[in-house]
Parts: sequence; C-alpha cells; structure tokens
Amino acid sequence: MERFKITPAVYLVLIRNNSILLLRRFNTGFHDGEYDFPAGHVDSGETFSEAVFREVKEEVGIDIEPKDLELIHVIHKKQSDQERIEIYFRINNWKGEPKIMEPNKCDDLKWFSLDELPKNFMPHSRQALKCILGGIIYSEFGW
Repeated sequence: MERFKITPAVYLVLIRNNSILLLRRFNTGFHDGEYDFPAGHVDSGETFSEAVFREVKEEVGIDIEPKDLELIHVIHKKQSDQERIEIYFRINNWKGEPKIMEPNKCDDLKWFSLDELPKNFMPHSRQALKCILGGIIYSEFGW
C-alpha cells in the first residue's frame, strides 16, 4: 500500500505601512486573474525556508535573510482530490524593491491596504490573512 502524500507550499506575507504585497496570477492555468501572496511549491530535498527564499527571489526579486523569517500560519487545505499543507511566513526586512520577475505568470503586483483588499484575492489566503491578523497559527480550508 502506497503511503499517503501531501503537497507542501510556502507563502511570504510582506506588510509595509498597513499594506500587503499581492501578485495577480496570469497564464498559469490555476486561479488566473486572482491575487495571492508570493508563493510556490516546495521541491524535493528543499526545506520550507529554502523554498520561500527561492520562490520570493524568482517571483518578486527581493533578497531575504533566514534570521528575519517568521512562521505565522499553517493551513491544511483540501482541493479537489488533493490535500496540501501551506506554510505562511512573514518578513519585515528585505533587500530590493519587489517587482514582477515572471511576466509570463504574473500580470500585476501591488500593495493593498489591509482595509481594502481586492475582491479577487485567493479565498484560502484571505482566510490565512484573517487568521494571521487574529493571531491564529493554524486553520483548515476546503473540508
């Protein structure tokens, strides 16, 4: 019997002046046209922190330091026939100004006030943000 497997993903929450950085998915085949945090799957042999460093560099071009990374939320998510574990990190210090690094996968990148989030913000990340702002470290989505 094959052992159960779960897909891991990492997200980076950047907050500046009461605003969060979101990118709009484009041409990916998965929730295109919706905003989300910089994120991506964890590769085999890669730690969660290594994955977030790589994904953030690939997607928004900023450099972050391991000492600045803070775990702020975990979601156990069910979507279709898959289960995922999604790890949300926050960082308060980074080098460089965020910019679109993958124009073939992202067509907008902007700071949104926490009071005026876009309607097309990914539902699971909207839930995660609500939990993060409420100090809740774990939630479940899609069950």
